[in-house]
Parts: sequence; C-alpha cells; structure tokens
Amino acid sequence: MTGHVRLDAADAHGIARLTIAHPGKLNALDTTMWRELRAHAESLQASDARAVIVQGEGGTFVAGGDIEEFPAFRFQADTLAHFHEEIVAPALWALLALDRPLVAQIDGACIGGGLEIACCCDLRIAGQGSRFGVPIAKLGFPMAPAEIEIVARVVGETVLRELLLEARVLNADEALRRGLLTRVVPDAEVAAEALASARQIARLSPQAMRLNKRALRQFAHRDQPSHRAEREPHYAYAPSDEHREGLAAFNEKRPAVFR
Repeated sequence: MTGHVRLDAADAHGIARLTIAHPGKLNALDTTMWRELRAHAESLQASDARAVIVQGEGGTFVAGGDIEEFPAFRFQADTLAHFHEEIVAPALWALLALDRPLVAQIDGACIGGGLEIACCCDLRIAGQGSRFGVPIAKLGFPMAPAEIEIVARVVGETVLRELLLEARVLNADEALRRGLLTRVVPDAEVAAEALASARQIARLSPQAMRLNKRALRQFAHRDQPSHRAEREPHYAYAPSDEHREGLAAFNEKRPAVFR
C-alpha cells in the first residue's frame, strides 16, 4: 500500500492534525510523502489552527525513510544531494518555519526521519514503549548535514554523536533524561496527553505563540548576544487587542478570551 500524509483541518478548539501513514511500513516516508509533508506544513501557516498535533498512524510515529526506494537515487552524488537538499530538508524547514506550536504525539518507533520530524516540533510527548535513534550507519551511510543541524538543536552534540557513531537507539526514559522529550506517559495515554497539551496551547494567545516561535527561531543557538535593532520589531504587539485583553482579564479576575 502507498503512504500518504494527511492534514485534518482545525477542530472547534483550533487544533489541526498532521498524520503520517504508510501501512505495513511503520509509516516510513517515501519521496512523495516528504513532498506532501512540506505542502501541508506550508498550508498550515495561513490556516486558522492554533496548535497542530503531529502523529503517526497505527500505533507508530515514523520508522524512518522508505528503504525500498533508496536504490533509485542513493548511488549517485547528484541524485542523493537532490533528495536530501531539495526534498527532505525543505519539508523539515517548513515545519520549523511554522508559527503554530507543534505537538509531537509519539508512539512506538521514532527513528531516522521520524526523529528529524519530532525535532521540528515544539513539544514531544511520548509513550513509555517508544524508542528513538538514527542507526543509519548500519546501512552504510551518514546523516545529511542539514538534518544533523536540525536534530542537534534539540538533542545536543554529545547525544547526537552517541546516536550517530554508536547507532544507539534510546528508550523513552533515556530520551527524557537526555532532554529529547517533554514528557513520557503510559502508552495508552499518549493521545490524550498530546490532545490536552494542544488544547492548553489553543486557549492561550495566538499572537503570543507566533511571537514566541519567531523569537525562538531568531535567537536560538547564537554565539553572541543579539543587538537591540534585531529585537525591536518584537515589541510591535504592544497596542494589539490580544495584549490588552490578556492584561484586562487578569486585572478583572476573569478568563481571557482570545479570538
């Protein structure tokens, strides 16, 4: 059966779902699925979603790339570069560029490309039985540079060296201790916990979410402090309705309503 990536529009709470499905292959992504992932991520930027749950279908997150299609492009430098630089990396960058918070609902395997997708999410909620790694050295090839950069932002250089150079696969508790995960819950509770997290986000100010994500992208992993000229545009939200509503609600001792 062929794989696909499905985007379900935002529900009444403002929560959209991005579902990766490849029956019989633990949701391994083929080239078409990477392209679909990019297209859906780009469309979410203009949507009315307040939060997005990223999930796999059938009790697994994503078990990597679809290895069966690899011989078609992996053995020539130009076609291999095209796959990583023009198909995979743009899909991951589209996720990173989203101003909507992304909650990864991680069941089972989160391996290779699945780990890369999870590292593009803001929160990673995993089941006790989930596992994490990039054991591609066993297949005779390294991780692409752009993908290393993305994963290293989350797991750090020390852990990434362990994953790549030892081909280690971490269990959920190990991944939590190393800072890869936000929370670990029993397997049967992953979906409910991810939904609760997304609903909590959706109740908050969408404007604050957008500005927080933009600032996190802009200033993360810098060697030098930022200059005021770079930070100044951040404060343009000052006269906004959401800003006024949030403070007024606090002072009036009532829940804020962000429309």
